[in-house]
Amino acid sequence: MLSQAVAAAQLNATIVDAQGAPLDDAVVALIPAQQPDYNSLPTAIMDQRQNMFVPKVLAIRTNTQVRFPNSDDVRHHVYSFSPAKKFELRLYHGMTAEPVVFDKSGTVVLGCNIHDSMVAYIYVVDTPYFAKSDASGQLHITAPAGDYKLQVYHPRLSGDYPESSLQLSDATPSQQTITLQPLSDSAGDAPTDELSTLF
Repeated sequence: MLSQAVAAAQLNATIVDAQGAPLDDAVVALIPAQQPDYNSLPTAIMDQRQNMFVPKVLAIRTNTQVRFPNSDDVRHHVYSFSPAKKFELRLYHGMTAEPVVFDKSGTVVLGCNIHDSMVAYIYVVDTPYFAKSDASGQLHITAPAGDYKLQVYHPRLSGDYPESSLQLSDATPSQQTITLQPLSDSAGDAPTDELSTLF
């Protein structure tokens, strides 16, 4: 007997702050009850341009390798002391740095040992169903209909966002407005504090 294909469902979410203003760079992940097997090793890019990480926020699934090209004319020294992934790419430029495999879920805060203002985040999630909000706070995730745990991450979010349950149906897209609070004053404040606690 042939197994029946699982129908696709849709989550449409708007991410806002306590005043209702839209938030970009929020990552929403839908964690299925049964973890998929990750046989492939996809690649993502975290570039360095004009003494900034680009993008500032990167969302990836577990077992993704990330390349860190340096498109600047100066050398950078990329590192993280985050529990989810500790690594160091010593002074380099161009494409000489080896890719890093992120094999554990969690938040990874990046810094440059030469340029203190360079900070970025990699959110590693145990699911292929995730998205990052745009400038209007909007994001869309397509996933099989079923039950999920909903997780939310943002650089300015103080503490962990409470995980919640979500059921997706193929009959009607799920519409969610997610309010993040409390938030730090700027995305630049949180990383400095986070990195300083890692030394």
